[in-house]
Amino acid sequence: MKIAVAKETRDGEARVAMVPELVRKLTTQGYQVAVEPGAGRAALHADEEYVEAGASIEDDAASTAEVVISVQPLDPARVRRLRGGAATVSFLPVNQELALVGDLRDAGITSFAMELVPRISRAQSMDALSSQALVAGYRCAIVAAGLLHRFFPQNMTAAGTIQPAKVVVLGAGVAGLQAIATAKRLGAVVSAYDVRAAAAEEIRSVGAKAIELELETLEGAGGYAREMTEDRAARQRDLLAPHIAAADALITTAAVPGRQAPMLVTAAMVEAMRPGSVVVDLAAETGGNVEGSVPGEVVRIGNAQVWGGRNVPSQMPGPASRLYAQNVVNLLTLMTVTDEGVGRLVPDFADEIVAGSCVTHDREIRHAPTREAIEPSPPTDHLTDREPQQ
Repeated sequence: MKIAVAKETRDGEARVAMVPELVRKLTTQGYQVAVEPGAGRAALHADEEYVEAGASIEDDAASTAEVVISVQPLDPARVRRLRGGAATVSFLPVNQELALVGDLRDAGITSFAMELVPRISRAQSMDALSSQALVAGYRCAIVAAGLLHRFFPQNMTAAGTIQPAKVVVLGAGVAGLQAIATAKRLGAVVSAYDVRAAAAEEIRSVGAKAIELELETLEGAGGYAREMTEDRAARQRDLLAPHIAAADALITTAAVPGRQAPMLVTAAMVEAMRPGSVVVDLAAETGGNVEGSVPGEVVRIGNAQVWGGRNVPSQMPGPASRLYAQNVVNLLTLMTVTDEGVGRLVPDFADEIVAGSCVTHDREIRHAPTREAIEPSPPTDHLTDREPQQ
């Protein structure tokens, strides 16, 4: 069975779904691995490295493979060229890709979405959202340090003492905690807030001060926060305002997959920051935590520079690809049966990881929320079970 590593075609995507050092983890399970020419170039992996690792280089390898792996979902034209019964593994943001999901269903493709892997202990090694959030969180802190025209750490010199920068981080998931830890390692004084009460201890564990607002906690399923009411959001903004005004750099990382990012910081709150301040909004692509942030751009609000994140993990394609590739290998391994040295992908839909991450299979949409969005139930005729009207 052949696994094809597709070359990414979406604008700005520099990652690759497989790195040379992990190819042998697939070939030892009995798979053939074919890589499309130049697939790893943007992530600094030459075709020759893949060949040395045991892969072949094939033009349009995806069209002849039983399994196609990629970072971004394949475009509709490529989906139509896949062989019948093939499987794809990629990120597949179903809410934004309903038409593509319909194409995958109609083409008889079995598709798995890496962001739908359940957040359970057994699936941690396949959790691509967390691995990419780790990269994004680190990158956010580095961007903030680069944009801020002052030192992050305290410096004591013969000419006097330079005080450390004050950094506030909103959101203490994987990305937020990595941003906190990186800013701390750079020497900043860091404080952070998360709507989940349990996050306060995690914030302290990486050396930051937890901001306490005395608001009700919003613990949600899968480690994410529950959606807050507008009244609570307004009270939260009022209480956070003085902390943000005192910060030299603000980093916001609050996001929930498949939903619009919560707006945590108004333009007026940013305008209250000091001249030279920096705001880094990791969630800019999904609506933004900061009012006025623009994905992929640096805009000025008041005296602050506001950096809007756009495909942030792709800005560090080397480590992001390595982590993502390991997540993919682990998911494929879960579904692999090796018989006499030949590997076959045999998904067991009784397994909650396999079932949870599957979007389409056997010309059906298996992911229930997506199925309901594409194939809504017909309206109920309220007169069906009644006596005919006279």
